[in-house]
Amino acid sequence: MSTIYDKYKDTFERFGIAKSGNKGVFDGEWKGSGPIIKSVNPVNNEVIAEVISGNVNDLNVALDKVNEAQKIWRDLPVPKRGEVLLSMRQALVDNLEPLGKVVALEMGKILPEGIGEIQEYVDILEYALGLSRMMKGSMIPSERPGHVMLETWNPLGTVGVISAFNFPVAVYGWNSAIALVTGNGVLWKPSPTTPLVSIAVTRLLEKTLHEHKLPTSLCSLVTGGTDVGSSLAADARAHVLSFTGSTKVGRQVGQVVQGRFGKSILELGGNNAIIVMEDCDLDLAARAILFAAVGTAGQRCTTTRRLIVHENIYDTLIERLIKAYGQVKIGDPLEEGVLCGPLHTQAAVSVYEETLKKVQEQGGKILFGGETLGGNFVKPTLTRVNKDMNIIKEEAFVPILHTMTFKTLDEAIAINNNVAQGLSSSIFTKNPETIFKWIGPAGSDCGIINVNIPTNGAEIGGAFGGEKATGGGRESGSDSWKQYCRRGTCTINYSGALPLAQGINFG
Repeated sequence: MSTIYDKYKDTFERFGIAKSGNKGVFDGEWKGSGPIIKSVNPVNNEVIAEVISGNVNDLNVALDKVNEAQKIWRDLPVPKRGEVLLSMRQALVDNLEPLGKVVALEMGKILPEGIGEIQEYVDILEYALGLSRMMKGSMIPSERPGHVMLETWNPLGTVGVISAFNFPVAVYGWNSAIALVTGNGVLWKPSPTTPLVSIAVTRLLEKTLHEHKLPTSLCSLVTGGTDVGSSLAADARAHVLSFTGSTKVGRQVGQVVQGRFGKSILELGGNNAIIVMEDCDLDLAARAILFAAVGTAGQRCTTTRRLIVHENIYDTLIERLIKAYGQVKIGDPLEEGVLCGPLHTQAAVSVYEETLKKVQEQGGKILFGGETLGGNFVKPTLTRVNKDMNIIKEEAFVPILHTMTFKTLDEAIAINNNVAQGLSSSIFTKNPETIFKWIGPAGSDCGIINVNIPTNGAEIGGAFGGEKATGGGRESGSDSWKQYCRRGTCTINYSGALPLAQGINFG
């Protein structure tokens, strides 16, 4: 009987991935001393391939190797670093669809989303290439004659990246591209459920660095479990630690990294909401809500979990959404026309069932869906709740959209803000007054504040991240690059005299 691996053998062999014996550690050479990890296809829970993961000893060696490589890399002129990133970009472009296919097979998202995730890595490499010609500090006026003040931005050293299953490539890409252009080395600890695509990407980076005659350990990889992640968070050799995952684990990671005075970039939970005003374009809102709530089977950190609708249009909008939900094709993510693939694990199916049980116990109703479909498949679901229910304050990483009504804009904003998380939010309206209140100090308290677009599908040019229990980290665009740098204020005296600041006379 043909296996998943056999069916897509050409794709896996393209990246040197075999059915078994794959080494899950790279520090300039491929190795692995830890337990065997099984990569499972979420469609049927069949094992795709096995990986020999890393352990804490492998991590220790890899951190030293990254540190050695970074000393060479940091001395490279920044535009020269950009040339290397351009080559990395080309390697990804040449493998765009095959890499996207590995993402779809291992994570479970539909193929267009898998390819889109690789494209996101391509985009951030292009952004980093631009930064290589544009990163700059400031010249600050000095109060002392014959003095000049400068602001400098230098690399911190090694950036540890702990990525999550739902975006097994893009999150690493955001961090890696910006960490590299700012002169850092990178050590990647991927989710233990998505080791194959991390191996595939690392092989491409290895080849690119080798072609540029640079130490390939600059982009190291250590697959593994909680022991590896915990050790990485605690290790002072990881000068920056980017963690993407749950708020519960992120809180622990943040405390550990702060305890050693390291820098953490936390991308945690997002209990995201869309507000639909009475004056909105209802067709536009309905299309956006469908993608925001159902895309990636509800497993994006920016997935819409709460829908806050003006009471005068609630029935009309829900009727349209129920019709749209009924047309969503659920199935194998590599099958054409499928919009909703499986949940990543059986544990997620249990979360789906438990969440709907709590909705009903707290007085809510299921308007559409609410069914498991066998294996890891579930039906995207709409519920009717009220704003005071505890269930809507908990993030469930599944395709359940809680709907509720409001009367006034102030009430809607208060509902949006009345959760622990603060990642993404959006409002649908045509009213400029509403828009500017929404994005202002009395509006959304999230890190991403959208208007007339979904909560998900962020572009790489803006800083990505959120407030409150989302962790406060920022990755990707804008000036997020500064988080990967050591900031210095430099005062240069070229006067030959020694005037002191604040007019102080000393001796």
